[in-house]
Amino acid sequence: MRSLPCFCRGQVVRGFGRGSKDLGIPTANFPESVVDNLPADISTGIYYGWARMDNGDIHKMVMSIGWNPYYKNTKKSMETHVIHTFKEDFYGQILSVAMVGYIRPERGFKSLDELIAAIHSDIEEAKIKLDLPEHLKLKEQHFFKTPVSTTANQILNGHRL
Repeated sequence: MRSLPCFCRGQVVRGFGRGSKDLGIPTANFPESVVDNLPADISTGIYYGWARMDNGDIHKMVMSIGWNPYYKNTKKSMETHVIHTFKEDFYGQILSVAMVGYIRPERGFKSLDELIAAIHSDIEEAKIKLDLPEHLKLKEQHFFKTPVSTTANQILNGHRL
């Protein structure tokens, strides 16, 4: 994918409410405006990279882009699991992500346990890959050093936020 790394920023919105409840894996969801403006060569599937909430620390992340076949969604989403334990939810905060690599295409699962096991496997793979020098350097991008403002009128990946 020529568009990797891909940088996205947007306000965290309410998703389907399954990350923490059904899966035990909380996610931060981007608004439709960010999802709809992804570069054309960013296919559905599981990605890994770096994430920052508001002006906080930068953490490893995994992200699902697509329709979540297990749940048969009709709306495409970008669900980010930041690999860090937060004390509170982050609705309304600004999520900044750098997608740096692709793990696998999205797929259906026969059971919730099979889905959860795959997500945990994706998280472990992301942790390992993000320790590679070529991925660690992306954590230092200017993108993450720019203070985030909810009123900022920034353009990322060709769209205005």
